[in-house]
Amino acid sequence: MVTITDQKPTMPEVLALYKSVGWSMYTRDPARLERALTHSLMVLGAYEGKQLVGLIRAVGDGETILFIQDLLVLPEYQRRGIGKQLIEALLARFPEVRQRVLLTDDDPKTRSFYKAAGFVESQQMGVIAFYHDQH
Repeated sequence: MVTITDQKPTMPEVLALYKSVGWSMYTRDPARLERALTHSLMVLGAYEGKQLVGLIRAVGDGETILFIQDLLVLPEYQRRGIGKQLIEALLARFPEVRQRVLLTDDDPKTRSFYKAAGFVESQQMGVIAFYHDQH
């Protein structure tokens, strides 16, 4: 049984989770990742017992925009509904926020997952997304 909580995970737990899904850009600078988590609007963890098995992180103002920055689930726990539970728990905490946005990789599995979770592609809403990367 997985429990979703806003209990702050430890950095070793977080680093292990990010590494397990191959997000090495985050784990190269643990202090920066810790600051990012601290300054996030909300971080929710999914725990099975005492083990962190998933995490969702949101940034924004909590009033007009909610940007889902990270959603991770340990590979051996994927396809069990944990990611969807994390999204639902996060969105339930901000029911009045109109703009709920995320930017993610463009691959069929990812598209399918987010569509099943109720998200639509930006062009279907008559808007366009822009991205500016400093590197």
